[in-house]
Amino acid sequence: MTTFSDPWWITCIKAVGVLVFLLLFTLFNIVFERKVVAKMQHRVGPNMNGPFGSLQSLADGMKLMTKEDFRPVNAEKFVFNLAPYLVAIPAFSILAMIPLGGEVTMFGVRTTLQLTDLPVSVLVMLALASVGIYGIVLAGWSSGSTYSLLGGLRSSAQMISYEIAMGLSFVTVFMYAGSMRTSDIVAAQAQPLSLFGGAQIPLQGWYWAMLLPSFVIYVISMVGETNRAPFDLPEAESELVGGFHTEYSGFRFAMFFLAEYINMVNVSAIATTLFLGGWRAPWPLQGTFLDAGWWGLLWFTLKVVVFIFFFIWLRGTLPRMRYDQFMALGWKVLIPISLLWLLAVAIVRTIVNSGGFAGLTLTGAMAPVAWSFGLFVITVVTWWLVVANRDDVEGDEDDDAYLDEGPFDPYAGGYPIPPREGQTLPEMAGVLEGEVDVDVTERGGPAGATSATADTTREREKGTDS
Repeated sequence: MTTFSDPWWITCIKAVGVLVFLLLFTLFNIVFERKVVAKMQHRVGPNMNGPFGSLQSLADGMKLMTKEDFRPVNAEKFVFNLAPYLVAIPAFSILAMIPLGGEVTMFGVRTTLQLTDLPVSVLVMLALASVGIYGIVLAGWSSGSTYSLLGGLRSSAQMISYEIAMGLSFVTVFMYAGSMRTSDIVAAQAQPLSLFGGAQIPLQGWYWAMLLPSFVIYVISMVGETNRAPFDLPEAESELVGGFHTEYSGFRFAMFFLAEYINMVNVSAIATTLFLGGWRAPWPLQGTFLDAGWWGLLWFTLKVVVFIFFFIWLRGTLPRMRYDQFMALGWKVLIPISLLWLLAVAIVRTIVNSGGFAGLTLTGAMAPVAWSFGLFVITVVTWWLVVANRDDVEGDEDDDAYLDEGPFDPYAGGYPIPPREGQTLPEMAGVLEGEVDVDVTERGGPAGATSATADTTREREKGTDS
């Protein structure tokens, strides 16, 4: 267990270091994202401000700082001004509980590269992430705009849906590490793996492989938690203009913009700490001099950059999901699978703690992992057969119901609706063949529109015949 008895001035240096680390990472992420997306789309990307466009994010920040900052007349003044800070302040606080490296010597004082640690550090980080969502909800409510209000409501529903799955993915890590301290979780992953019979191999037991379903569920949930594409439904420029921050500009908008990129670093740092061994060096450098001290800060940063690239990759490749699909993924897929996987891990851990799997070491044993994955596969298959397949059958019955409703009327709702699969347009069948003249004035269309189309079709066919 790590103890923190640093002098006050060392604590202040660490706090400033965490702040600078987040700000520099944000400047890097903005340029990195624009460069990677440009590469995916065969564009150049930023190339004017600084060497290779590296100062583009700094230029964007200066533009937002000097841009006019207005507030709508119908906005709730106090809440409208408070909301950006409710989003940004928790974002800056989360990294304080993440170990960025091992023990180092700082101005003659032996200390660890971690600002603070608590017995329930992971739960505190999850709570801080929830507070940030309140800022988004209040921003949408206080703006006095329908688009902003819808974005805030979507954000609250998104937080409830995906934080449940995220919290359940943490529980399995707590079971294996035996602690909720981030430093203890990193230390637990530094222990070597064990084979059958207790033989150890020089490979650390990172939880991403041992708890792969939890890792996948967390990675999906962290994208939804940060409102990033394809889960950026609280913003949704194509339907909500900008969502919760539609009415914000200038410095207040910059706070939302900054908090989004800082939260990308935060959730990536949590994934690195809980599943990728934290600041520990990757194989085959484990156990060497590169696996201690200031080197840990390098490995930690590289792992976070990998997750940032994953965020950018998703944005450049996947379209935005429909809202019903998004909610169904959270409630019907992630949460049930999380519960089933948690039950499987709990059963295996209970068997191991009661003396089962004799001759095998507890930490990193392959047999418990195999049993857990076996139970997980059984539970997923059962869920698919009972729940998913039933939904498909019900959906098929609903889809076929319209076939018995009689002739299809495309103008029944006052505007033309395209036919569904299995429906036909009897009036248009002859028109497309150039045989029938139809006047659609009674249907709400312009007089002679279909007739003109039919005449044009006949002339084209005559020209082809001649």
